[in-house]
Amino acid sequence: MSAPAPLAEIWRGEFLESVHMGHAVICDGAGQIVEAWGNAEEIVLPRSSSKMIQALPLITSGAADLAGLSTEQLSLACASHDGAAIHTDRVSRWLDDLELSEGDLRCGPQMPNDEPAKTNLIKTDKSPCQIHNNCSGKHAGFLTLNKHLGAGPEYIDPAHELQKACLDAFEETTMVTSPGFGIDGCSAPNHATTLHGMARAMGFFASAHTRSDTVSSAAARLTEAMALHPELVAGETRACTELMRAMGGRVAIKTGAEAFYVAILPEQQLGIALKVMDGATRGAECAIAALLVRLGVLDAQHPATLKRMNAPITNWRGVHTGYIRSAAGLSA
Repeated sequence: MSAPAPLAEIWRGEFLESVHMGHAVICDGAGQIVEAWGNAEEIVLPRSSSKMIQALPLITSGAADLAGLSTEQLSLACASHDGAAIHTDRVSRWLDDLELSEGDLRCGPQMPNDEPAKTNLIKTDKSPCQIHNNCSGKHAGFLTLNKHLGAGPEYIDPAHELQKACLDAFEETTMVTSPGFGIDGCSAPNHATTLHGMARAMGFFASAHTRSDTVSSAAARLTEAMALHPELVAGETRACTELMRAMGGRVAIKTGAEAFYVAILPEQQLGIALKVMDGATRGAECAIAALLVRLGVLDAQHPATLKRMNAPITNWRGVHTGYIRSAAGLSA
């Protein structure tokens, strides 16, 4: 078993102060490893990076088409959004279309990360609700599928028919029998796999447009929806949104809690999965930017890149004290 590899470094002046260690894998459309750092067979919880896989049954079941879901709604089904009005308004309308309400969600209330939305709640002395939860789009997708299945209301139960369908999709695309699951922040089960398995799944999504079977067609639609609506997948100032915009819709990327990241590159038919072991988001954002630059789909000098890779670190007086950069082994 390989040890974690350096993925990102923090420099203060001329001194290497901190190193973010982790694992990263790039797979082709056939699931073969193209490049890897650290341990490709590390068992990981991909957290929200697996949302596009969890959304596959929404399409393959026929539920999405029967409900007339738009590309915006499909992107929200894959999103970890900020709870901004552009997110919550759309989720609210989606629930209305289903003739359901906020109380039918099972993701739990969450204070929005979007500053205007958060400020408005504070000023009006209101509490956040489940629609503000960053996973409310995924759960609206769950409810759409659940209504189609005619199943019980506790759709987050690991034994529920809906979650069994999600697990089947997860194991089919990763080509790994999951060793188990943890409960995610939104209360749904999040299944474990190997990092290679997760990169293999992203390679499956990246090459899906070359095939015509039902699962591949669904994967291609979800990838396209994410790339079309980067502002819905995350939100303004967020890495997923800004980096997807910087790549002009050619690549879909998705973060997950505890410093997980994936990328889907349809033109190259490549998939990426990475995990920074200390859970630091700054390390994961730097590493994914470096890999996208390495593969030629992200401009190293784009402002969105420079916010995450080779980004200056300043102190409280605005003095430039250092920078974060990708580890030498990750750089192109």
